[in-house]
Amino acid sequence: MTSTVQRLEKTGCALRRALASQDWTAIGELDVQCRQAVDEAMVESSNDEDTLRVRMQDLLDLYRELVNVCQAEQQRLAKELVQMNQSQQGAKVYQLFG
Repeated sequence: MTSTVQRLEKTGCALRRALASQDWTAIGELDVQCRQAVDEAMVESSNDEDTLRVRMQDLLDLYRELVNVCQAEQQRLAKELVQMNQSQQGAKVYQLFG
């Protein structure tokens, strides 16, 4: 296994762990590392194309999962902000009549 394929595997595993713990800061940093590893893999000629293909597919699947989790988190935060906004508006009305 080439160092590029190993790097893809290592960053993918780290990204999966960060996603499981919803460590958004680590996800951002690991995203950059994954992109660099993919760029390197595209440039480097690999003797083990099958392993590279599997790693790239694993990473693609992980990014699909990451996008789904991010969308769900975005929706959750949007609902929370709407609720906060409604609460603030209710508090202002209460203050006007209180």
